[in-house]
Amino acid sequence: MSAYAARPRRWPFIALAVVGAAALAFAIGRFTLFSNVPAAPNAADVGFARDMQVHHAQAVEMAMTIYRDTEDEQIRALSYDIATGQAAQRGEMFDWLVQWNLPQAGDLMSWVSASDDHAHADAEGANDEELMTEMGMASAAELAELESATGTAADCLFLELMIRHHEGALSMTDAVIDLGSIPRVLQVAQTMKTHQGAEIDAMTSAQARLGCTG
Repeated sequence: MSAYAARPRRWPFIALAVVGAAALAFAIGRFTLFSNVPAAPNAADVGFARDMQVHHAQAVEMAMTIYRDTEDEQIRALSYDIATGQAAQRGEMFDWLVQWNLPQAGDLMSWVSASDDHAHADAEGANDEELMTEMGMASAAELAELESATGTAADCLFLELMIRHHEGALSMTDAVIDLGSIPRVLQVAQTMKTHQGAEIDAMTSAQARLGCTG
């Protein structure tokens, strides 16, 4: 049996790891969020928790797609870290909104309008698809292309999409660090900023190693 044929058997393990990370973070969040003050979130805290869950969901999807198919060990390790790490953060942010007794969904990126430094000039009146593009997220067509790509082409496309995705996340973390009020929210945002900045550097190096173009 080829190495490629054997790889899908590892797929359930990352799926279980992603689910487990989210569940653990949800539980941990119950012991961390309200040990900090103030306990009442502002619009930035709430909007960040909602929108970053949407953002992370796509990152997990892309990471699990490339993990399943890549033959590059560095990219497999990176995708595993992204999928499990961001699933855990999603679990904690879900719990924040549960603790605040607020809905999990809201108007995308409405919270950044509170600051001229972070609001997009063309965000008013934009639809969700346009806002997701501003957030660095991949389109449905790009996700389909990643799903069907193979080999180095798939690795390079994943790196391109995930770098852009991370850059969008950094804009969101900067905004909530400036506008948010809950210490745990600010702490998680700073952690995201640090980790995703390092991952961008790693992915840029991987692009050079693989000879990715475009």
